[in-house]
Amino acid sequence: MTPRPVNPGRGALLTLTREAAFGGAAMRCALLVTIGMLCASPAARPADPLAFPIQLTHSQNFDPSFAPDGKRIVYVSLIAGREELVISNPDGANPLQISHDSADHEDPAWSPDGKLIAYTYISKNEERIFVMQADGTGAHAISAAGKRTIHPEWSADSTRVIYCTDDDLAPPRKNNADILVTTLSSMATVTLITGGINTYPTWSPDMKHLAFRKIIGEENSEVFIADGDGTHLRNLTNNPFFDGWPAWSPDGQKIAFASNRRGHGYQIFLTDLAGSVPQLVANTEGRGTAPRWAPDGKSIYFTNCQSKDYGVDCEILVARLPP
Repeated sequence: MTPRPVNPGRGALLTLTREAAFGGAAMRCALLVTIGMLCASPAARPADPLAFPIQLTHSQNFDPSFAPDGKRIVYVSLIAGREELVISNPDGANPLQISHDSADHEDPAWSPDGKLIAYTYISKNEERIFVMQADGTGAHAISAAGKRTIHPEWSADSTRVIYCTDDDLAPPRKNNADILVTTLSSMATVTLITGGINTYPTWSPDMKHLAFRKIIGEENSEVFIADGDGTHLRNLTNNPFFDGWPAWSPDGQKIAFASNRRGHGYQIFLTDLAGSVPQLVANTEGRGTAPRWAPDGKSIYFTNCQSKDYGVDCEILVARLPP
């Protein structure tokens, strides 16, 4: 990033004055030049600008999910006012739009076998979990009609999809949300976790554990851990701020999550199954959420949204982890 120029102020002048007292003629000349710049007549200084520019266009790209081979990602992009699914290289090159209907599409999740993509299909009358082929064909619903469902993720063997009911039916008020699982071969659905507000479920790679976000107060949500079948819940993050959006590392040893615990916006953190003191992944400004690991475990991709003038920009960022 190119450093921004800083006009010399009182602190700069004091520094130059001290150095001039001991630094000889060269420093005295530097001091005189600096003072001359500050005291120049208005005609000698650049004119004040006539106006301040305002950003008119705003981009929306978010919710990345990796193909298991690490060579492609699927994400959401706002195109002609619709949230569409796009596949590209991990660096954003060669984008290809794969959804083309009149609905919005969110929360894409690539299956571990690379064949399918689960996502949330949102239209005026429904909000359901859909599954499509990785090329965008064969889209069909797998969650029940009439029940608004969101945030799908896959089992390790690509045979089941875990998701939750919508916790934002009457915003800003939160409502109870359950965690459900549908088996694709039979379309049988069971409830794993109920009672309270439970969202963003995701199984560990070995399927022995389940991580999810649980809202436990008006100003507090936590990352919870349970057994793979939804039993034996425990609070992993245990912090008075908002923690959520958990994502397992490929080796199942760490969990990336988003939190506003630093007091300004949301940032991405790392912890382990013991709930050790979280590590900040990267300094970011805005709202960093929805972390996703690259298959090799060396990078974390996430969505970062920032207010810009009269709109909001959302882009996908990548943080390269140290070896």
